[in-house]
Amino acid sequence: MEPAISDAGPPAGLRRKLTVPVLAFGGILMAVMQTVVVPLLPDLPRLTGASPAAVSWTVTATLLAGAVLTPVLGRAGDMYGKRRVLLAALALMTAGSVVCALTSDIRLLIAARALQGAAAAVVPLSISILRDELPPHRTGSAVALMSSTVGIGAALGLPLTALIVQYADWHVMFWVTSGLGASGLAAAWWAVRESPVRTPGRFDTLGALGLATALVCLLLAVSQGGQWGWTSATVLGLFAASLLTGALWWRQQLRAPRPLVDLRLAVRPRVALPHLTALLAGFAFYANSLVTAQLVQAPTETGYGLGLSIVASGLCLLPNGLIMLLFSPLSARISASRGPRITLALGAVVIALGYVVRIADSHALWVIVLGGAVVSTGTTLAYSALPTLILRAVPVEQTASSNGVNVLMRTIGQALCSAAVAAILVHHTSTVGGVPVPTLHGYLMAFALAGTVALVACAAALAIPAEPRADHPGPGSGLSTPKQALEGA
Repeated sequence: MEPAISDAGPPAGLRRKLTVPVLAFGGILMAVMQTVVVPLLPDLPRLTGASPAAVSWTVTATLLAGAVLTPVLGRAGDMYGKRRVLLAALALMTAGSVVCALTSDIRLLIAARALQGAAAAVVPLSISILRDELPPHRTGSAVALMSSTVGIGAALGLPLTALIVQYADWHVMFWVTSGLGASGLAAAWWAVRESPVRTPGRFDTLGALGLATALVCLLLAVSQGGQWGWTSATVLGLFAASLLTGALWWRQQLRAPRPLVDLRLAVRPRVALPHLTALLAGFAFYANSLVTAQLVQAPTETGYGLGLSIVASGLCLLPNGLIMLLFSPLSARISASRGPRITLALGAVVIALGYVVRIADSHALWVIVLGGAVVSTGTTLAYSALPTLILRAVPVEQTASSNGVNVLMRTIGQALCSAAVAAILVHHTSTVGGVPVPTLHGYLMAFALAGTVALVACAAALAIPAEPRADHPGPGSGLSTPKQALEGA
């Protein structure tokens, strides 16, 4: 029987060459969809007739849906086919954009934004596909690029959407993303082949429901705590429900014959520490994106603000996306020569150095852009190394689900960062023109916190056990792929 990976002629060869750019395009689209409403948030209450609290759910719904669906769809990809689930995630993302383009009803907008959250599973599914399909010498750079698309899309998407919002009807923005989503879906359908690697068994529906409940309770409490009150009965109840549900879910997973998440594998240091570092790196990275736009848009009367427009502030983040695109191959080379553990630790240190620059001077625009660029460089190194560590530590049939958990940890880290930064800025405000605005001291405290978390991430990275020797790989080393096995045969 002829192996599925052989070329069937020029079209098949072309599709194989385009697999990496097509998957990377899907990852960039995912990040764009997550940030696409950010420039709209100040105006959405007026445009939809909804309250600011209701409008905030256009962001929260995407966060919750993405957090829940990333590990669930990753596991489904391992069991039923990564390409099939990838196409489903892209289709849901595109459908969500179409609904957003057709309505001004805040309820439909929130539901559509939840559909767009399914796209969060695109990156772990794509990383798993790349492991299955590419030869070893191409896997490192491709995985590094795929992991970096999260930052690339966010940095490129903000100025694009800000331009559209400023000069066209806001629905046009969603028609543009609908067209991009349909293009990405069609390209993935044409270029990406189905992986032959599957995990047999029945899908753990109970485990998926338990994880979803625990995550929704946790992230709701974290994302809405500042608005509802951290000591309110609702928030405390959500935290308690998350803790209780999580404990029950953990017990169920240990007893399940085919669990959603293999906890016995996940608690091993070579898997658990990269997950912990992903959470810390997500926290440290997100402060840069969260604070920069606010700081440069602050009125000049504050003494530090530059009074820039939404479009100009978005352009300040544009170099970050270009840096992540350019530096992902460098990350792969460092991982190949020194190991991904060192690359991850180096990335965390560079992130901390970026915040040192931000603390040293947050008045001059060029220094602000430089500091953000240094943080993005470190993020590229860290995010590019994380999936490589996971791929080398888990069995080949669990790559999508394990990378899904790793991406989930980044999401939780970003949610925690958002809550922490908001809490800091709320407690450090001054009144300018009758309007309360954060003080520069508040921003500097946020930078100091993010830099400290980055140093903790470096320590966690260095604590990751060294990989087994290449000539004696363990059963979970992930050093061979189905394609390598076929080529070896």
